[in-house]
Amino acid sequence: MEGSDGDDGGDRLKQLETRIAKLRTAQAPDAPHQEEHYSKAQQGWRMVTELVAGLVIGVGIGYGLDVLLGTTPILLVLFTLLGFAAGVRVMMRTAAEFSSRPSAGGGAGKDDRGGDAGE
Repeated sequence: MEGSDGDDGGDRLKQLETRIAKLRTAQAPDAPHQEEHYSKAQQGWRMVTELVAGLVIGVGIGYGLDVLLGTTPILLVLFTLLGFAAGVRVMMRTAAEFSSRPSAGGGAGKDDRGGDAGE
């Protein structure tokens, strides 16, 4: 009697596995499209946001330290420059990340200027 219950449980488990597999395949095509498709405008705004964020954080830290330490705005200037450098660094890393991805339009033999990549 225990053997028949075990077979029934095995059948139910197989049915559950097939249902899960069907649901995963039904949802799978949507995820890569959303993760890898970025328009040029979205890429540009992301890079501008990263640059501005670096500047704002640098200004905030510099101003805060100047107020706390009672110094002249030397720390404000210093941290503004450091924030700008950090923002440019992150922006360049993002640009390299976008350029390493294959473009959505295909164009395997062309570079960004429209010429052949081998020239």
